[in-house]
Amino acid sequence: MSAGEPRVYWHRELPPPDAEVMGEHVLEATSHHIEGTLAHRDEQWGECYESLMAQARDRLTQEIIRLGGDYAHVLNETIDARQNDAVGDAWLHGRFDYVLFKKSTA
Repeated sequence: MSAGEPRVYWHRELPPPDAEVMGEHVLEATSHHIEGTLAHRDEQWGECYESLMAQARDRLTQEIIRLGGDYAHVLNETIDARQNDAVGDAWLHGRFDYVLFKKSTA
């Protein structure tokens, strides 16, 4: 990550101590879809999890920029499997609660 780019901090990672809180937000993201279900398929779950987390990181970076912040600190995440029996596919859905920060002006 180059200088000046937004930064995402996960759970126990902390943003700089002088960062100023801008507010709490929620972001939802999904993984790519696979055929079938995710039940008892560790490899497919892993693929979908990687896809979901990449999507979440990209979306968090976009939201940091859109909202005028510099950092996001993800506090909680909830991940669940979803499926559409009509078309026979499945995916992971994630909900990420985060706090948006900006660099201190002091």
